[in-house]
Amino acid sequence: MFRFKHGEITQQDLANAVGVTRLTIHSIETGKFAPSTLLALKIAKYFGMKVEDIFYLSDNDDEIGG
Repeated sequence: MFRFKHGEITQQDLANAVGVTRLTIHSIETGKFAPSTLLALKIAKYFGMKVEDIFYLSDNDDEIGG
């Protein structure tokens, strides 16, 4: 997960930083939920990265990697 590449921030810490629940972060990480554009931008900004460096289409276009 992208969190672990950036200082092993907890799901709760990231959730607090971007204004969502821990369950939302968990759901994004497990591929059960695709973030809104706004949330994806907030997560990317938090990590100082581009959205496309965190979220991308997998080989199966129905799945989002991250």
